[in-house]
Amino acid sequence: MRNRAKCKLCSSIIESMHATDLVLCKCGHIFVDGGDALKCGAGDWVNFLRIDDNGNEIEVKVEMTAKDEGKAALKPKKEELLGYLDEMIKSYDNLPQHAMTTPITHYDHQALLVLLSALLRCD
Repeated sequence: MRNRAKCKLCSSIIESMHATDLVLCKCGHIFVDGGDALKCGAGDWVNFLRIDDNGNEIEVKVEMTAKDEGKAALKPKKEELLGYLDEMIKSYDNLPQHAMTTPITHYDHQALLVLLSALLRCD
């Protein structure tokens, strides 16, 4: 199953394509991460819908374990977001020279803007 979700608040459908691909919805309330690892989070799980490979919306049921009790909301922390930004920079640093002159897609640009927006909104 692909790592896709829909936010009930802003109706954004988001998808994480690879291990270092953190994607937030337009309002920043939900996120998916890790590509095939299917990592995800939400400020409130009531607003999170999983989207299967056929485009069906699936309500999620989140059960807190004793280990999870008392933890802060599952919103990414500033340190995590900065880590993703550092990983993005490293991945560009490791590209061959010819790849540095190829154009980026709007998806690449949007992912960067969403990440920067989330960083600036962090407490």
